[in-house]
Amino acid sequence: MSRDSREPSKLSVSEAIDRYLRRRRADSTDSSVEAWKYRLKLFREWAEEAQIESVGELRGYDFDDYYEHRASQIAPVTLEGEMWTLRMFVEYLEQLDAVDTGLHESVRIPDLDPDERSSDIALDRDPALALLRYYRNSDAERARRRHAFLELAWYTGARQGALRGLDVRDLYLRLDDDDQQSWVEFRHRPETDTPLKNKIRGERPVGIPDRVAEVLREYVEQYRYDSRDDSGRQPLLASARGRAREATIRAWSYRATIPCLYGTCPHGKDPDACDWVDYHKASKCPSSRSPHQIRTGSITWQLNIGIPPEVVAERVNASVKTIADHYDWASEKERWRRYRDRMENRTEYVERLDAA
Repeated sequence: MSRDSREPSKLSVSEAIDRYLRRRRADSTDSSVEAWKYRLKLFREWAEEAQIESVGELRGYDFDDYYEHRASQIAPVTLEGEMWTLRMFVEYLEQLDAVDTGLHESVRIPDLDPDERSSDIALDRDPALALLRYYRNSDAERARRRHAFLELAWYTGARQGALRGLDVRDLYLRLDDDDQQSWVEFRHRPETDTPLKNKIRGERPVGIPDRVAEVLREYVEQYRYDSRDDSGRQPLLASARGRAREATIRAWSYRATIPCLYGTCPHGKDPDACDWVDYHKASKCPSSRSPHQIRTGSITWQLNIGIPPEVVAERVNASVKTIADHYDWASEKERWRRYRDRMENRTEYVERLDAA
């Protein structure tokens, strides 16, 4: 093998990206690697058009050109994610001695306000609770899969992948004569295709109210598909073929949250003639919501009802800062109510000190 063939600076952009992604698979979830693969594919295509034949040719000017190219096409928050991925890739090239040390600092990251970094689209409290009332009181829908999904998603605030990975054995329901609370246990099981985003650090029990546990008990005993996945496990949110794919979970979510289930259509459509009520087209409804949007709404609601931020953070497996930056979309009135409640609690704490 010639020296040139072992020279890392001679790697093409395509070869270097493939090598980088292989390296990251050892310590990252499949979904993260797929996201990085897509973002770097865009850079690869740009580099080919710019006739950059090897990574050794990359200069800060190239990254500035790419930044301007992408900034003209996408939202700032999307640009931020793409440029962070590109910077991590260039840091890897530095580790290989394929590019000059410090080149990654030339990859510009947009400086965003918190409002720009987040999406304010969420399943709000009122429609969420209206949907849950509808499902709980419906003979045709109570404890069916869509209902079970919505109860779990709203009351745990869990990520889509975490919900998908739940097994029947992860559901711990309180017995009638038991004082212990019901809960679901989120476990990291990458060897059987159900990893958690934060791996072992994402493992946790999350308590659920009795009325939610009652619905889940009915679902498991009466309506859950008695199926197993390819690893022989019994998925909690089961399809007829076993464990649902993430795209299937999203489809359930959109169909479970269309507003005409509990009231009149806010978009002026006749539900009997509307295409959006169809399972495959529910995502087109402007008021239907994805699992991530349910998570966002749930987190805001949990904060608004007085659960401390650090407790919410533990339940949903996110830092308090991440919640504040990305998930908390409380109104000004809701934030004032929270502040007032905190001040009342502080008065109570001071009174306790005085009584001690």
